[in-house]
Amino acid sequence: MTAPQFDVKSGLYIAGEWLGPEGRDTQAVLNPATGQPLGDLPLATRADMDRALDAAARGFEQWRKTAPQERAAVLHRTAALVRERAEDLARLATLEEGKPIVEARGEVAATAALLDFHAGEAVRIYGRVLPRPTGTRSLVLQQPVGPVAAFCAWNFPVMNPVRKISPAIAAGCSVILKPSEETPASAIAIMRCFQDAGLPGDVAQLVFGVPDAVSRHLLASPVTRKLSFTGSVPVGKHLLKLAADTVMKSTMELGGHGPVLVFDDCDLDKTLDTLVTHKFRNAGQVCVAPTRFHVQEGIYERFARGFAERAAALKIGDGLSSDTQMGPMANPRRPEAIGAMIEDAVRNGARKLTGGEAKGGGHDGKGGFFFSPTVLADVSLDAKAMNEEPFGPIALIRPFATTEDAIAEANRLPFGLGAYCFTENGRRQNQLGDEIEAGMIAINTVRLSWGDAPFGGVKESGYGSEDGPEGIANHMITKAVHIA
Repeated sequence: MTAPQFDVKSGLYIAGEWLGPEGRDTQAVLNPATGQPLGDLPLATRADMDRALDAAARGFEQWRKTAPQERAAVLHRTAALVRERAEDLARLATLEEGKPIVEARGEVAATAALLDFHAGEAVRIYGRVLPRPTGTRSLVLQQPVGPVAAFCAWNFPVMNPVRKISPAIAAGCSVILKPSEETPASAIAIMRCFQDAGLPGDVAQLVFGVPDAVSRHLLASPVTRKLSFTGSVPVGKHLLKLAADTVMKSTMELGGHGPVLVFDDCDLDKTLDTLVTHKFRNAGQVCVAPTRFHVQEGIYERFARGFAERAAALKIGDGLSSDTQMGPMANPRRPEAIGAMIEDAVRNGARKLTGGEAKGGGHDGKGGFFFSPTVLADVSLDAKAMNEEPFGPIALIRPFATTEDAIAEANRLPFGLGAYCFTENGRRQNQLGDEIEAGMIAINTVRLSWGDAPFGGVKESGYGSEDGPEGIANHMITKAVHIA
């Protein structure tokens, strides 16, 4: 089987056919390390979307009746192809999103593991039999909800499409996926893995287009039974309003503003080494990125100084270079937005310890959407960056006195996706796990994403879960059947 190449010409996959730019508008795809075009992506027409909806309706009727063991086999074969094509998939992700190749390889490996997990869960979708008088039965069934309209962001261009497609087809649903138009080649390559693994063409569709036009068209259709979205809070709220018109089942994985509570009994050097690496992973463009660092007063200055020293030493460059530790931001909008947040924070009294500048970093040392790792101390709660998700390479550091102060700061914002805590006190660990308002909490670690664990938030960070058995359960409806 051929390995994936950077190819967006046949960017639409509808009813088992790959469709190119003929008769369609196109959009340029840029390499964030150079700012130069990689290719032109065809955008779906209304007729394309109608055809995708028709295919999804047919695909659901076929796939819901397919044996769970067969669904599992397709997912296992897809995982094997992802591993076989791992280096090419990683290179695609780095070319169009910018992350260092070592991070892209890790993303591909996690993607394959998630496919295998969903394959295992496909044969474990259980109902139950309720106790009734002899000769009667009451059954509780779990059945696939129906065709899914799925939308995902650009920051994990290999993993995000699989997080949408894999649990849907494990559950017996069909799916129409609209990935980001800024990172299409990775999604196209993933869809080819599903196709080559034997997934019927009507079961999964791939479309690109003007986001608002696509979402309005797909969510207004009576064919669509579920919305699955990964992206920003404002866009998520807009999609929820559209989905409300048909009372559509929804899973919303929205933005966060990850608080990090660092107590004076932590292993400081180990904590710093762990947090700096994780903060600047993918140039900070991660929904669960640690962002607001609340540090106990006794170690505050040492933490801030150590964080800034480590951040300043990071090697910035093209993600395809083996020594790069942080790549560019994903698009030309991000450096300007990050720069404005830093200027606002400094005006409000923050100390800039390192970074704060846009930088050239392409192959010629000039191009690309680079921004230096930035560390700000004494950041005011009035600063914009302390209240809106920066989604970039900024670490915001503030002191706190007591555990209660730290918890209050962690819960201050309307977001509740991921949170991090570093302390050796067992009683405090239990308290933090109970009282912090977040869908996921990491204590003395930074890993929040595991294939067998739910991934999702609370408050304005969304609801429902991806990953884990919960990710498949969110594609099911519950039906009670009573037989006399």
